[in-house]
Amino acid sequence: MIIIDDNSGIPRGKETVCALGLFDGVHKGHRYIIDTAVSEAKKAGRASAVFCFKTDSVTSKGHDGRLEMLLDDEQKRERIALAGADYLYSPDFEELKGMRPEEFVRDILYGKMGCTGAVCGEDFTFGRGAVGKAEDLVRLGEKYGISVTVAPPLTEDGVTISSTLIRKLIRQGEIKKANELLGYRFCFELEVEHGFQRGRTWNFPTINQSIPRGRVLPRFGVYCSRVSFEGRRYDAVTDIGLKPTVNAELTRPLAETFILDYEGDLYGKKVKLELYEFLRAEKRFDSVDELKAEIQRNTMQAQKYFQQSGDLI
Repeated sequence: MIIIDDNSGIPRGKETVCALGLFDGVHKGHRYIIDTAVSEAKKAGRASAVFCFKTDSVTSKGHDGRLEMLLDDEQKRERIALAGADYLYSPDFEELKGMRPEEFVRDILYGKMGCTGAVCGEDFTFGRGAVGKAEDLVRLGEKYGISVTVAPPLTEDGVTISSTLIRKLIRQGEIKKANELLGYRFCFELEVEHGFQRGRTWNFPTINQSIPRGRVLPRFGVYCSRVSFEGRRYDAVTDIGLKPTVNAELTRPLAETFILDYEGDLYGKKVKLELYEFLRAEKRFDSVDELKAEIQRNTMQAQKYFQQSGDLI
């Protein structure tokens, strides 16, 4: 996939079918729009393209402050590439938020992206103040020779798939349902940091990853998880929260993960952490011994989960 930036565009004379949206989670609903654009492009002998803002730059779209990201922008690019798009243009929101709807269609879609076909959802908005709607894109598309497909919302088991719903499920600890709607497992890809190293003295050495501001926070508690690094994946159990029993005085939530059947030093390395199943909520224990016994129990639960789930590495 070729990344378009402010100084480049689609090669002159090349026509594209472009998927339009924020695509902040590249979930099943987003993939439906992107897949439709890729399919239409192949049928027409054109290139496929995706337009979306950098998620961490978006400050509106009906939200106060910045969006809580389901994916960071690097993960987002990777998933769009996996969907088969040939080109991606993902500018900062600030750069284009003042454009009028027709300017966006004329200068960005028609001018920069060589767009002759476009696919968007029914709730797509564009232009200054989000005044442009899907029907406006259809009308302006006719003026500039762009055929527009407006895709209906994707539903699963009678539920409309949306980033808002997925965020809610993650915050509630309903990670399994969130993963079903995402079409992949909710994950972080973060550097391993030095921690308090208490786990080593308890026979449960762990890796620590601070969850950055701006990411949607899972419900604090313990999860069956898997970690990936150096081309391998390992079963694990992860505690996300503020560690009330050991009085860690954390300023940011921490993902602390015990990796089953692994010994090694991962400090400073970037490790992918996927959440599979919620086991229990975060709680304060009366003693460290109670906490150690609970860690042992949660580890056995995770082992049993992966043995019985049929989801083998």
